[in-house]
Amino acid sequence: MSVERDPIIEASPDDAAPHLDPELQYRLRQQDLLSQLGVLALRRADFEELLHAATRLVAQGLQCRFCKVLEYLPAKNVFLVRAGVGWGPGVIGVATVGADLESPAGFALKTGKPVISNHLENEKRFRTPSLLAENGIRRAINVILQGDGEPFGVLEVDSRDSDEFLEQDLAFLQGAANILGMAIERRSYQSALEASMARQQLLLHEVNHRVKNSLQLVASLLHLQANAATSEEVRTALNEASSRIVAVGLVHERLYKADDVRTIDLGQYLRDLEQSLSAAAGQCDVRINAPPDVLIETDRAIWIAIIANELVANAAKHAYATSKDCVVDIELQRVGDDEVELRIADHGRGLPEGFNPNTSRGLGMRVVLALAKQLQATFNLQGGRSNGTELLLRFPLRVAA
Repeated sequence: MSVERDPIIEASPDDAAPHLDPELQYRLRQQDLLSQLGVLALRRADFEELLHAATRLVAQGLQCRFCKVLEYLPAKNVFLVRAGVGWGPGVIGVATVGADLESPAGFALKTGKPVISNHLENEKRFRTPSLLAENGIRRAINVILQGDGEPFGVLEVDSRDSDEFLEQDLAFLQGAANILGMAIERRSYQSALEASMARQQLLLHEVNHRVKNSLQLVASLLHLQANAATSEEVRTALNEASSRIVAVGLVHERLYKADDVRTIDLGQYLRDLEQSLSAAAGQCDVRINAPPDVLIETDRAIWIAIIANELVANAAKHAYATSKDCVVDIELQRVGDDEVELRIADHGRGLPEGFNPNTSRGLGMRVVLALAKQLQATFNLQGGRSNGTELLLRFPLRVAA
C-alpha cells in the first residue's frame, strides 16, 4: 500500500501495536471503527447525525478525505448527497448525482453489485460525475445501502490520491453499509409505527368527540322531556338522569382535546362540571375548590363526578327549603403523594335522625356507595340537624391491580 494519503484524521500512534504488521494494524483499525459505528447505531442516535458520523468513521477507516451517503430519489432518478465529509459548501443536502448506469453509484444501484474504480480517468464502464471531477477525485468505491425492501441509496468513498482500493476495503465498506442498513430499516419501522399511532390517536379523539356529541343530544332530550313532564317527581328524575349523562359527556370532551386519553385532570374536570351540577340541582350554588394537576384514570374521574352529582342533587332536594337556597362546597385536596380526599358539604338541615347510608333505599345514595366501592375509597358521611351534611371520600390516585 502506498503511504500517500488524503489529509484526514488518522488513528493516534498509541492506538497501534508497534509489533504488528502495518497491514494488520490497518485492518484492525477498520474493525474498531465498525464497532464504534455499531455502538452509535444501537444508541438510537439521531438519524442525520448517524449518517454524518458514519461518513467520518468510514473515511477514517479507508484513510480518505471524501465520503458520502447518496440517497436514491426514484421520482427523479438521481442521488441526493444526504451526508458526507470532505466536501465543500453547497454539496451536502443540495448536490445530486445521476443514478443511471453512467455513474459509479448508479452502476452499483442498477447492477446490485459493489463497485471499485481505482482509475476513474480510464474507466470504460461509466463516466465520472461532475461532482467527482470538480473535486479532483481519481478513485471511488461504493456499496448499496439497503433500506426497508428497497435500496436507500449508496455509500461511497472517494479519493484524490493514486493509491488503490482493495477487496479488503470493500469488506470494511460493506460492513459499515450493513450497520447503516439496519438503522435505516429501524427508522422506517419507527416512522410507520409513529404514523399508525398518530392515526389511532386521531381516531380515538374523533370517537370521543362523537360520543360527547351523542351524549349531549341524549341529555338535551331528557331535559326537554323533563320540562314537558307534569309530575314533579318525574321531572326531577329526568333532570338527574340528564345531569349524569352530561358528567360523562364532559369527560369525552376533555379526552378529544387532550393528548393523553388515559388520564384526566380531576380538578379541572370538576370545575368544568360546576355549571352542570348547579343546573341539575335547580340552580344550586356549587362552589368548587380543586388544585391543578391531580391526574386520575378517566373511568374513575367519571365515578367521582357522578358521586358529586348525586350529593348535590340530594342537598338541593332534602337539605334546603328550596333549591334556590342551596349552597354546596366541593373541595379536592391531595393526601400525600398517592391519595386524594374529596369533601362535599352543604349547610342545610342535616341528616335525619338515625339515617344510615348503607340501608338507604334512595337511588342516589346507593349509586354513591357503589361507586365509592369501585374507587376503593373510605366513606365517611356526617351531619347533624344544625350544621349540614358533609361527605369525606378518600381514595387512591391509582387502583391496586
